[in-house]
Amino acid sequence: MHIYAFGSICRGEIDSQSDIDLLAIVDGTDDRFDPVIYSIYSYKRLAGLWEEGNPFAWHLASEAKIIFASNGEDFIEQLGLPTAYRTCKEDCRKFYNLYCTAIESISSGSCSLVFELSNIFLAIRNFATCFLLGKEKIKNFSRRSALQMNEKSIIISPATFELLERSRILSIRGSGTIIKYDDIKSSLEDLYSIKTWMTGLLEEV
Repeated sequence: MHIYAFGSICRGEIDSQSDIDLLAIVDGTDDRFDPVIYSIYSYKRLAGLWEEGNPFAWHLASEAKIIFASNGEDFIEQLGLPTAYRTCKEDCRKFYNLYCTAIESISSGSCSLVFELSNIFLAIRNFATCFLLGKEKIKNFSRRSALQMNEKSIIISPATFELLERSRILSIRGSGTIIKYDDIKSSLEDLYSIKTWMTGLLEEV
């Protein structure tokens, strides 16, 4: 059994809105680990992610810190670097589609607003991370990766980004102030402009 921390606490980006990401690697299943608290993987599945060049493998290889090892060895360190990331275009397209579905739902008014705003945040963060890893060979797994792409960064106001970030936290943790349609009126232009940013980068991958 191995336990690792990863995410913002390992990047030195932890703040009042951060949680602590924990990874448990086990043989088969292990009821001691709550899937709400831990990302739980078998040794075989994690090794498979390394062979696939999966972005999560690159994420862990770049920043995971070992907390406990039942055999005294660092399993992730032993895996070495993952293979090259090869599915950038498909993954970017997937997160573009997630954005499109969310913005269409918001436009129709027939949705859970917080859920769809949370999905937009997830889409732009993961889109940026995948683009940077696949196209630019840059490992950036920050929740602010879309703002850290130099001239290719997303162009939205700080208030809009904060709205999306709040929605993500509210959606996955249930903490924060409820967001209503009136709260997003000033951000609608920004939210629609995300499509242009994504389609422009999709042409490059």
